[in-house]
Amino acid sequence: MSSKQCDNKKSCSGVWCRFRDSTPDYLARHYWWAYLWHWGVWFFDHQPIINAILFGQYKTLSHRALHDCMKERPEGRMLQLTCAYGSMTPSLLKEMDDELYLMDVADIQLTATRKKLSDVDKKRLLCARMNAEHLAYGDNVFATVLIFFLLHELPPYAREHSISEAIRVLRPGGRFVITEYGACPKKHLLWRFPPTRWVLQRLEPFLESFWQLDLMAMLEEYAQKQGKVIRQVDEFHCFSGFYRVCIFELDDP
Repeated sequence: MSSKQCDNKKSCSGVWCRFRDSTPDYLARHYWWAYLWHWGVWFFDHQPIINAILFGQYKTLSHRALHDCMKERPEGRMLQLTCAYGSMTPSLLKEMDDELYLMDVADIQLTATRKKLSDVDKKRLLCARMNAEHLAYGDNVFATVLIFFLLHELPPYAREHSISEAIRVLRPGGRFVITEYGACPKKHLLWRFPPTRWVLQRLEPFLESFWQLDLMAMLEEYAQKQGKVIRQVDEFHCFSGFYRVCIFELDDP
């Protein structure tokens, strides 16, 4: 550890500092209360809470993401890129007869996910603690990669690294499913109502930058850098475009 990093740890103040151990600073600083604090994990991983956070759209979005992952699924390994509150991981395992790879940077999230599973399914879930920006998997090892509401919670540099890594581990012919907010919803009632917009931007400090992102352009850029070709094959919108599920596939160059 550099002397600068040591000085930063010594000078750190605030509740979030106790959650910095082996987690990215942005996660500890902005999301400790939701993803790293044990009471926060207990509270937010209840279905009514999750559904309220997504304005009643959780069931629609999770079912669509599950459908897009499993329908005519490419043969090979599947990776869920970070844990997700709710029933996504148990639902995937229920539909699969093989193993599911799951990674997350926080042990507490991996533990919480495993608690939702039967003993049989626990044996088919291959958990690993790692940062989405630096995956320890080899190149082209997965046939399907799922990201469920992660990208908007990452600062731009971490978002770029995570996208690049996801493309790196996805093989040509593979499928990439991303469930996220839609593009900047300036005509949506929630955006036009200032208190709602203010709350969203306070709770999600990186959402504004995600709203301005051309997701397809970013995917094409990082695929091209790795000698791959990516194309969008479908996109599902709900809640007047506030949320979306995007399906991409990698082609041979």
